[in-house]
Amino acid sequence: MLNPRLDRLGLYPFDRLRDLLADVSPPAHLRPFVLSVGEPRHAPPAFISRIVAEHAADWSRYPPLEGTPEWRAAVAGYLGRRYDLSDGAIDPDRHLLPVCGTREALFLVGALAVPARKSGRRPAVLMPNPFYQTYLAAAALSGADPVLLPATRDTGFLPDLEALDRDTLDRTAVMFLCSPANPQGAVADATYLRRAVELARHHGFVLVVDECYAEIYDGIPPPGTLAAAGGEFDNVLVFHSLSKRSSAPGLRSGFVAGNARLIAALRRLRSYGGATVPLPLLAASAALWRDDAHVEATRALYRAKMDAAAQRFGDSLGFYRPAGGFFLWLDVDDGERAARSLWTEGAVRVLPGAYLAQDQGGNDRNGANPGSRFIRVALIDDLQDTEEALDRIVKIVR
Repeated sequence: MLNPRLDRLGLYPFDRLRDLLADVSPPAHLRPFVLSVGEPRHAPPAFISRIVAEHAADWSRYPPLEGTPEWRAAVAGYLGRRYDLSDGAIDPDRHLLPVCGTREALFLVGALAVPARKSGRRPAVLMPNPFYQTYLAAAALSGADPVLLPATRDTGFLPDLEALDRDTLDRTAVMFLCSPANPQGAVADATYLRRAVELARHHGFVLVVDECYAEIYDGIPPPGTLAAAGGEFDNVLVFHSLSKRSSAPGLRSGFVAGNARLIAALRRLRSYGGATVPLPLLAASAALWRDDAHVEATRALYRAKMDAAAQRFGDSLGFYRPAGGFFLWLDVDDGERAARSLWTEGAVRVLPGAYLAQDQGGNDRNGANPGSRFIRVALIDDLQDTEEALDRIVKIVR
């Protein structure tokens, strides 16, 4: 018999999109553009292949859960450099853990940090709405109540932390945040992050901040939660990945950083059911974390594509230039209808915003589902292809 908690998840967004478009086909004379998945298509640094080849003998060895000393030193150096942390703030042996991408580890946070009861009641797991769907899976499969926090234009596309009531906070086991946010691109400032850390410590929950888009920004580098947390990073875990930073989603390489006790517990949990990053890939990952030049080049490519979007949309479709990430979050009145039109008329595949959110009731302009009016457009192709795709979107939806 299947676990009935699976029923709380429904279909994954891309399965829903497949069903939505199953009965229609794009025009045969147009080259299709698939902008529904956040899969970077910039060329990753060429040295990845060379380093993997140089470490080919290591394919015959099981990789350690904690990674290699070289990898840990490279990640500690990156965090210190990127977030201006004091020397020694990151202990490579206590504060870091490699993961095969971040999705698996984000999911495992539910098993790590959700107790049977919190403050005598069923635990709550807080997350923004819209949200990365793994947050919901972590909550539902751990037996917690998913509590969706509106992240709309009215709240700056981030949850309003001051709107949280004490009763909810007291039974919270985990709060998920994402900065820069997926899909809206909003960035939490240092004051916001410090407040989130303060709430986690006061109410005794784990603050999980997904910072996987932290290196894709338009102007000012997004602040980091580790800098906001300080000290031993009590109650805090942050997640980073090379998928976006280095345009290497196929490498499946990321890390978790934070409180040493939480990192040790996550390592123990993953020793029973977690996949480890192979040694040749750890070597390539270490080189990527040490190198910043390729990341600046990648940011320049995304800025050029955001320039192209700004030129085409102006202030139509609720367009705004996101502070981080590479998504457009466009107000098209009906996201599902727009997604069907774009595929059938323009061979452009986008994701309806409703598939990244859940109904919360209410009757404001966003409807019950805060993503229902929107589409998410991933600017992942090269500039020329992106411009052509944007021109089709403007023609069909504007």
